[in-house]
Amino acid sequence: AIASHIYGLEISDTSSKGFQDAGDWVGILFGVYNAVSAVYAFFLPAIAKKIGRKKTHAYSLIIGGIGLISIFFMPDKNWLIVSMVGVGIAWASILAMPYAILAGSIPARKMGVYMGIFNFFIVLPQILNALIGGPMVKYLYDDKPVMALIVSGVSFVIAALLVAKVDDVDDVVELQKV
Repeated sequence: AIASHIYGLEISDTSSKGFQDAGDWVGILFGVYNAVSAVYAFFLPAIAKKIGRKKTHAYSLIIGGIGLISIFFMPDKNWLIVSMVGVGIAWASILAMPYAILAGSIPARKMGVYMGIFNFFIVLPQILNALIGGPMVKYLYDDKPVMALIVSGVSFVIAALLVAKVDDVDDVVELQKV
């Protein structure tokens, strides 16, 4: 998406110097979002204690969704760092908050089984995307991979709204409301 949308390269151009430069920049962007994720993860417990796990996750997903959508609007490669800050915030939450929410609602003696089942709902969509993501970009998004990032960002925002439907049975903030 970065090679075609930001660098202006054809989607089939995978061997030029420009494509290599784009790939190098994507590596830097991945480093940025992973660094942000690592740092933000330390703040998640404090934020969740203050506003609740569901709101923490929802707000983080919204920020990540905005980050993904903003890639389309960034005027040059350097501005993508701002987008990756949002993605990093969401990534930290995605790796932690669903498990924290789930852990409180399942019996401790079956924790491993339920977490394993829960992981299927992470892995199966990844496998599905690996199988159909390329053809979707080609036929549905007219060879514009940035459109997949926009759809992903919108999906993050929808997921944030759906978090409101989740029961978080042992969240300290939720219990104080009762």
